[in-house]
Amino acid sequence: MHELFEFPADGAGLRRAFANFPSGVVAVCAEIGGIPHGLVVATFVPVSLDPPLVSFCVQNTSTTWPRLADATHLGLSLLGTDQQDAARSLGTREGDRFAGLRVHRGSGEALFVDGASAWIEGVPEAQVPAGDHTVVILRIHRLAARADVDPLVFHGSRFRRMHAVEATRVAG
Repeated sequence: MHELFEFPADGAGLRRAFANFPSGVVAVCAEIGGIPHGLVVATFVPVSLDPPLVSFCVQNTSTTWPRLADATHLGLSLLGTDQQDAARSLGTREGDRFAGLRVHRGSGEALFVDGASAWIEGVPEAQVPAGDHTVVILRIHRLAARADVDPLVFHGSRFRRMHAVEATRVAG
């Protein structure tokens, strides 16, 4: 028998329940006026194939998002398993978030973190208020991926690596 835990539907309870769902870790970056700006999100979702859209959520208290929101292009780096330090650095509220990070530029102001498992370049198309966050919808203009880099995953309030298991077919 499996033990079931109930949590109140408040911030603390939601945080505990949501920790059971793994998510990718994505750096959202741009270079504006010659200065790199970036933040990290774990709320990245593919939205549409036609037109090509993705979304991510940003806390309304973010002091970085207002700088990124007006960028001509944003660079999304889907961080790889060896990029836990990059995720921590871009997620800090103090100091130089880009210290020690290798980056490359895309179109417009898009900025990418080297070594990521995938890169998406796009233009913010919409911002939708959603409680204590804003849902940002990004129209994709370019993308690239590396098959040799596994994605970094956030699960159980910590960074993890994915472990592949052999899928078995169920007769139907």
